[in-house]
Amino acid sequence: MPVTESSRYAPEPDLPGQRQQDEDADGPTTAEPPRPVNWNVLTAEEAEVEWIELNRWVNWLRRTYGLPASVIPPFWHRHPELVWELSALHTHWLCAYDPDQHGSAAIGWHRDFADARQRLHDWTTNCGTRLDRDRTTRQTTWPGEDPAPIVEDTVITNRDEDFIRFVLEDTASRRAAEEQFYAAMDGSAA
Repeated sequence: MPVTESSRYAPEPDLPGQRQQDEDADGPTTAEPPRPVNWNVLTAEEAEVEWIELNRWVNWLRRTYGLPASVIPPFWHRHPELVWELSALHTHWLCAYDPDQHGSAAIGWHRDFADARQRLHDWTTNCGTRLDRDRTTRQTTWPGEDPAPIVEDTVITNRDEDFIRFVLEDTASRRAAEEQFYAAMDGSAA
């Protein structure tokens, strides 16, 4: 069966007691071919699309494979080390399951997924984020640097609300940087 935009992420079966989800909630947001995502250079618009796409896929991944919070914690989006790993894994998955891909690509993805799960677990352990609490990843202060701020736990009350707030803040920050860049360009042309 060919992969279509609406079937890229297979719908989950309805389970007793499971809330009904919008059929498109875990589907892709773009029809572009898979490509690596460099989170450092995305525009605000590009970042919004990528965040939504990655979030949908991560939700699909954690449910499909029954991954615990020790591998993919609720606030994964607040930890760059987890974002980069999950983003690379997502791109790898898209390529492995492309209809034009060789038939053995999926087993290669699963082999790499096993390695990625271990790294995700290690980084989740290192940063200390958990199912019900999150904390900023601790940074080692090198000699001559200002001391790192004190890291405190934050209680996770609503993961989806935090994700939306996070994406809005990230895109606003990127938009402000874009505006500052273009304003500087306009100023230098005068």
